[in-house]
Amino acid sequence: MTNPEQFMQLLQSLLSTENDVRSQAETTYESINAVIRLWGTLVAIRTTTYSDDIRSLAAVLLRRLFTVDFENIYAQLTPEQQTQLKTGILQCVSQDQSEVLRRKVCDLVGEFVRNMINADGVNQWPEFLQFLFQCVQSPSPEIRVAGLQIFQSEPNVFGAAQTQYLHVIKSMLAQSLADSANTKIQIAAAKALVSFIKANESDLSTIQTMTELSGPLLHVTHMSMEMGDEDILKGLIEIAETAPKFLRGQIPSVMELCLKIAVDRDADNKLRELCLEVMVTLCETAPAMVRKVGSKYIPSLIQECLKMMTEIEHDEEEWTNNEDEEDDDNDDIAVTAESAIDRIACGLGGKSVVNTILAALPMMFAAQEWEARHAALMALSAVGEGCQKQMEAFLPSIMVEVVKFMQDPHPRVRYACCNAMGQMSSDFSPLFQKKFNNIVLPGLLTLLESDPNQRVQAHAGAALVNFVEDCPKNVLSIHLNTVMAKLEAVLTCKFKELLEKGSKLVLEQVVTTIASVADSAEEKFIDYYDRFMPCLKYIMQNANDDKLKMLRGKTIECISLVGLAVGREKFSNDAREVMDLLLRTQTGEVIMPEDDPQLSFMISSWARICKILGPDFGPYLPMVMGPVMRAANHKPEVTVLDSDEMESVHGHDDEWQFVSLGEQQNFGIRTAGLDDKATACEMLVCYAREMKAGFVEYVSEVVKLMVPLLKFYFHDAVRTAAADSLPHLLECGKVRGPDFVREMWNYIHPELFKALEQEPELEVFGELLGSLARCIETLGPEFFDQNILNSVFQSLEKALKEHFEREDKRQETKKDEDYDEEVEEQFLEDRMDDSYELSRVSEVLQALFKAFKNDAIYHYFDRLLPYCVKLL
Repeated sequence: MTNPEQFMQLLQSLLSTENDVRSQAETTYESINAVIRLWGTLVAIRTTTYSDDIRSLAAVLLRRLFTVDFENIYAQLTPEQQTQLKTGILQCVSQDQSEVLRRKVCDLVGEFVRNMINADGVNQWPEFLQFLFQCVQSPSPEIRVAGLQIFQSEPNVFGAAQTQYLHVIKSMLAQSLADSANTKIQIAAAKALVSFIKANESDLSTIQTMTELSGPLLHVTHMSMEMGDEDILKGLIEIAETAPKFLRGQIPSVMELCLKIAVDRDADNKLRELCLEVMVTLCETAPAMVRKVGSKYIPSLIQECLKMMTEIEHDEEEWTNNEDEEDDDNDDIAVTAESAIDRIACGLGGKSVVNTILAALPMMFAAQEWEARHAALMALSAVGEGCQKQMEAFLPSIMVEVVKFMQDPHPRVRYACCNAMGQMSSDFSPLFQKKFNNIVLPGLLTLLESDPNQRVQAHAGAALVNFVEDCPKNVLSIHLNTVMAKLEAVLTCKFKELLEKGSKLVLEQVVTTIASVADSAEEKFIDYYDRFMPCLKYIMQNANDDKLKMLRGKTIECISLVGLAVGREKFSNDAREVMDLLLRTQTGEVIMPEDDPQLSFMISSWARICKILGPDFGPYLPMVMGPVMRAANHKPEVTVLDSDEMESVHGHDDEWQFVSLGEQQNFGIRTAGLDDKATACEMLVCYAREMKAGFVEYVSEVVKLMVPLLKFYFHDAVRTAAADSLPHLLECGKVRGPDFVREMWNYIHPELFKALEQEPELEVFGELLGSLARCIETLGPEFFDQNILNSVFQSLEKALKEHFEREDKRQETKKDEDYDEEVEEQFLEDRMDDSYELSRVSEVLQALFKAFKNDAIYHYFDRLLPYCVKLL
């Protein structure tokens, strides 16, 4: 297809609203040679008689060609054609066109230039730099904007020569930011500056050189907000996240501007939330800097968060009848403010936050408006984690006030009271349980049993879960008779309500609460087993309606946790009946779909029952392995989208997570199924550990699944489970003899060492080392030749080297102008993480010295001696 008119018609079909027409056009377009598509799209962009829609689509398609297949296409062009292409692209910038079209043209120019920078950072199109400077110095405002937009699209355009051009770049941006006669130029310059700072976030020298532009950037940000443009404000958030030092000299101005807008109830809520996000992000990424140069704004920030938490949009009846708490006001500014105050406390630390919080609470507790009382209690819930050390001494006086709100006339305040007690149970355990069990347990049980609002009842049950999870057994034992009597009464009552009214919210929660109490009480739950198990089995057997899937799933979980608590002797008879019921659900003619909420509960429950029955679980393995392997094999949907395509997934943020790759590219992963995948992998570990030789039939299949998952970077728990599985699988494989085990190990160890080399997370790296240690213990010296031993010690050397690099970085940080005692406290916590990693290094060394009782490994150990000496 070389005829421009035919190509134009094809582009027109690609824009069709009719699916069949568009689909056929896409097929035709993809079948055309890439070089022909290149010239066709370029001609379409330059043909001013075509509509803007067609020319814009052509610009997008040409940019995608450069993104996906540049090297191949460019190599097919003669030198003359390459020159013609460059000239044609630059001519596209200067021709008359709409702002939208010119923006797309600038993006494709940026993509082309990016591909012209070689691996050494040399721009192989030096003439372009002259063109760029001509653009930003042009008398035409439109061309100046275009030049800045190209620079925004590809801020690394100067490549390895950037340092020598840095002051020229700074001057170019400064002049454009100061051009008050043309706001479009100022806004374009601000966006280009944001892009440049993000591209150089790790180059402290470059950031320092550009800091003088932070003031002009903030001025343009304010101006753009008044015009309704939020893009630069969003860019400010990205700078706060990745290069906060750039903003150090403007922290007072940033705080004042953002506070002014955040507190304005007449302003657009989205704008207020973005301003709040700027401040909160700075508290998280540069807490020492905020404490030093922005300390006087911290109380105001916290106070405004508390005020925003009172801005609750509510329909009382709708709230009460909503049985899916995840749907609660997730876009409500009060929820945003609650999250913000949590992040501020964790970021800045309790010393900077607790006094302001405690000073504000009395007036809010005493307020006539229920929203203020609700906000005070939710704030207590939010700040406990970050203010744990500072708040412990105040807990008695805080609880004197909090317990009063169990009787508050407003249900949402009682709900918030439950929330506060539940969260404090987690944040201050076990101190909280020891000091306040006589107040909290009776109060929550009363609300669970008799509060007139089902949401309050359910949340009281959830708070009980938090309380008993970390409650010392001797404390829980004192109240166990009372707790179980209340739970039995509520279970009976709510089961009746389910049959009569279809209400299930509280019933679902009480089943979860029973499970949690059993898990904490362990063998002491035996006395209550016969009172609960018949009812639980009845629910499991009869809750077959689609609306009751979650109830049935939670009941399945509860039964398995109760069984684990009371032990094999008490549970064994019911275990077989329960397994038969579970398998009847999953192994019938209709396979349960992956998104069925029961499935994750079932997979976890099978593993618990396996742990209870041990080898006697063997007959069930053939029936449970299919569903577990399907869940563990889940392959998440991933995509790479450009900035234009990102708009098509707007509104599905909960389903997708995106990470910017730069160059207008965004990597996305659909998160549904990832947690279930991790759970399934953990359950496979359980089967291998508990069944041992009885699992051998599945070892080969599971090894082939698990080993590649050592590099499943989408989910830490999946990689951890994969690492944990390896020594157990090797142990299972011993039944088939040493040759089989050697074959397994030869498949495992290259990937295990690659994972150790590439693992980005310190905690997972420690798990990989622990897995290696157990593999050594399981296999013995005969499976470790010189090459494998060399890889083992390379991994250990890497761990020790990076340990000291982290410590050197901490010492360097002490020289920072913002270093303070809170930073030192954070270092102490970081060193605890380091200690965990060192303990794993020690485990590997112990396993080696135990396995190799002669001097076979001593010369390998020499490479670690310098690090070991430094540890002394």
